[in-house]
Amino acid sequence: MEQIERPPIWPKSWTNRILVPLSIIVALSVWWLVTRLSSIPAFIFPSPGLVWERFYQLIQDGSLLRHTLITLAEIVAGLALGVSTATALGYWLAKSPRLEKLFSPYIVASQAIPTIAIAPLLIIWFDAGFLSKVLICALTIFFPVLVNTVVGIRSVPDDLRDLMRSLQATRLQTLKMLEIPASMPVFLGGLRVGATLSVIGAVIGEFVGADRGLGFLINRGKGQYDTALVFVAVFVLIALALGLYGCVAWVEGRLLAWRQKPEQTLVS
Repeated sequence: MEQIERPPIWPKSWTNRILVPLSIIVALSVWWLVTRLSSIPAFIFPSPGLVWERFYQLIQDGSLLRHTLITLAEIVAGLALGVSTATALGYWLAKSPRLEKLFSPYIVASQAIPTIAIAPLLIIWFDAGFLSKVLICALTIFFPVLVNTVVGIRSVPDDLRDLMRSLQATRLQTLKMLEIPASMPVFLGGLRVGATLSVIGAVIGEFVGADRGLGFLINRGKGQYDTALVFVAVFVLIALALGLYGCVAWVEGRLLAWRQKPEQTLVS
């Protein structure tokens, strides 16, 4: 006798929608209970209410928006510079093993050195302005985007390359019609990582030397024991990272719509 599957009490779509808000509510409740029941001073671990009050103050005087836009501009410019250079170099390294052997020691060495150690040099060379923050941000995201570009280009099946040669496709046609679409999933995976790392790069640059930006707000809050200010800046940085990650995920969904399953295509 066949068993009839009962529909779930809560639709799956509703479960997915309430899961994140529910986890945030639980985290805030635990945070509030810890500050309420413990004897930790507010300047060390502020309550959610104090952080909200500080957030409202910064919104009212416009300083939070101003510093956030500065950091966001550094992130976007660093992403553009880092992704473009890493993609171009990664393509040439993937096409030329000799170039990869030549440049790989320098690339690995650049990743072995922490960004926080290079940041002071870049600020000395390029001043503590916008350009130095952009360069630090670009260096932070350079390696993951470069590696994923190389892996993506080299993951193109050889039989498809042979097919393009048999059709007498030019190098530009092969790049446009085969290599870019085939390597896009791996490349976008590296871009996801780079989008989140770009926030770290911008903040590191502001930590070392800046008079504006969210990293500057964190430094100021640390020096004045204004822990609520530090929490506000950190939460805004988390929101920026999530927003950038979501943008890349949205672009990935649009560009890789052709990868949907055959049965879904037939149904639609």
